[in-house]
Amino acid sequence: MSQVSVSNVSKVHVSMKGEPLLALHDVNLEVEKNEFFSIVGPSGCGKTTLLNLLAGFEQPSRGELRVGGELISKPGWERAVVFQEFALFPWYTVAQNVRYGLQRKRLSQSEQSRLVEHYIALVGLQGFESRYPRELSGGMRQRVSIARALAVNPSILLMDEPFASLDIQTREYMQDELLKIWQREPKTVIFVTHSIDEAIKLSDRIAIMAPRPGRVEEIKVVDFERPRDPTNPAMVRLAAEVKVWLRQQNFGTEPAQHTADPQIIS
Repeated sequence: MSQVSVSNVSKVHVSMKGEPLLALHDVNLEVEKNEFFSIVGPSGCGKTTLLNLLAGFEQPSRGELRVGGELISKPGWERAVVFQEFALFPWYTVAQNVRYGLQRKRLSQSEQSRLVEHYIALVGLQGFESRYPRELSGGMRQRVSIARALAVNPSILLMDEPFASLDIQTREYMQDELLKIWQREPKTVIFVTHSIDEAIKLSDRIAIMAPRPGRVEEIKVVDFERPRDPTNPAMVRLAAEVKVWLRQQNFGTEPAQHTADPQIIS
């Protein structure tokens, strides 16, 4: 059995005018334990909506999402989320931000301290425990977010374009760091990104989503040894193939109808 399964999932949003809009339509995918699985697609294809459903922040209009066979009905500790916009408490230090989830789990003080020390070291922020988010670079703030997510010991790490706001050099560095962390402490990672190059560098498989309404068009296997060489001709061909397809989706003919199927709403 796959660790994560998404079965015939559709999601209807309501527009500002009160009209039902179909954001996702019959999405199906499965993710294996400790797999690094990315989701790419053009803007507006429902990538973040799908991640929110997996996190339990929203519920599908139709279909089911399960973890380990259990239906996802609400947020849970086994699914930790790393957002694009750091989402740190500005009034907390690095150590206090990492400790926050551990306090909510009501772990002992000694266990909290052990885990805080371990995960701050894992993301390479020793010596910054007493710093506040405003005193850190963007890359360092995102490392705190990753440490806080990992500290609660999730089996699944949901990442919503976590490096999108970083400059290109910091972004590439953080990609390398994330892979090192994932290899040291394996987790199932579901990673949303606009960047096919990032997805190819990081992932075991990539779900390519079509837009309006969002659906999984294809799942690509990325069968290259890590660390990956971006100049590898096979990787370059794979990236070019997906980029051409995404460009056609972005600038091709718009579908005539995006409103929701009444059967989905009912």
